[in-house]
Amino acid sequence: MLAEVGKTVATILLTYSAHYASTKAYSNFCVPDGIWGYIQGLVTTGSPLCSATLTYASNSQNSYATIITMAVSRIAIDLLIPGTVASG
Repeated sequence: MLAEVGKTVATILLTYSAHYASTKAYSNFCVPDGIWGYIQGLVTTGSPLCSATLTYASNSQNSYATIITMAVSRIAIDLLIPGTVASG
């Protein structure tokens, strides 16, 4: 049971870290702050690298939301239905 929890936490941390890194990369390199960033974004936003980074950020957000939903659902099932807790 403890190993399952550890794997779940590791998966959540890895997925969120990848999402965070991709959104920060997109923000810093594709659409930086300020007026020059706005002007730069006119050119860089449509680039293949920025497009791929934004797509990855969106997909990793979906994965993160799914993992959280599944973890909460598993906890709820384990609490509500007797005998569903895995023994180790």
